[in-house]
Amino acid sequence: MVAISANADQLYIGIDGGGTKCRATIFSPAKGVLGTGLGGPANPLHGLDRTLESIMVSTQLAIENAGLSLSSVNDMVAGLGLAGVNLPSLYSQIIEWHHPFKKMFLTTDLHTACIGAHEGGDGAVIITGTGSCGFAYVNGKSTIYGGHGFAQGDKGSGAWMGLEAVKVSLLALDGLGPQTSITNAVMAQLQAKDSMAIAEKMAGKPSSVYATLARLVIECANQGDEVAVAIVKDGAGYISDLAAKLMENNPPRLSMIGGLAEPLQKWLRPEIAALVKTPKQPPEMGAVYYAQSSFAV
Repeated sequence: MVAISANADQLYIGIDGGGTKCRATIFSPAKGVLGTGLGGPANPLHGLDRTLESIMVSTQLAIENAGLSLSSVNDMVAGLGLAGVNLPSLYSQIIEWHHPFKKMFLTTDLHTACIGAHEGGDGAVIITGTGSCGFAYVNGKSTIYGGHGFAQGDKGSGAWMGLEAVKVSLLALDGLGPQTSITNAVMAQLQAKDSMAIAEKMAGKPSSVYATLARLVIECANQGDEVAVAIVKDGAGYISDLAAKLMENNPPRLSMIGGLAEPLQKWLRPEIAALVKTPKQPPEMGAVYYAQSSFAV
């Protein structure tokens, strides 16, 4: 279990930052959760300034939600779980930030998600949100699979699925691929009238924008569209393989976290779906626990 600070008056803030959003939770050991806030994307791989802005927006909103003064941020011990900081250069950029907190402890969003999912105990998690990645923490050893970023990796993620949706739509509109209901769904969401309009609207867009198209693919698959079914099965097959690889580390529990966790679960291989347990706490509480245990050392 997570170490609890002997100082019941100490405030902690847990921050979970990913490719689409940043969540902050303020926690008091004596009173529990005091407030929450939601900001924009917080993956430094896609922009350091945007990440820091999202952290501060979510922090300020959590402070307001808790009914605290903005100056209280200077008394908080922060735990940050951010996407992308598994890359040493990005970790260094964040850790050198002149932050406003009393103390700041930084780790990956995978680590804090795992801590939250298993309330500080050993376990494994698969992230299936904007990106995808697998993480296990067993007997003091961390293991990561995937997480290579969009578009060179992150198979089975929202961004990957959205990119596949754009690709099959363009092929169908050019008469070079099978017709699919994904095409009309993508055109409607993007308010695009033809293939060139889709290409123009998606050119240079970040992973978070592609991820907004993922639900369209799953909806079409659930309605029996063959192209959509093939995409979802391909992504779910990768996630199943990822889970099987994680289980080689013998974690006592496995959870899936992220916006696609629930809709993808039915598409996993049955033996893998049977292993998936509901997370005990959300990633931002994992970040709180990480701050508590780090501050107690």
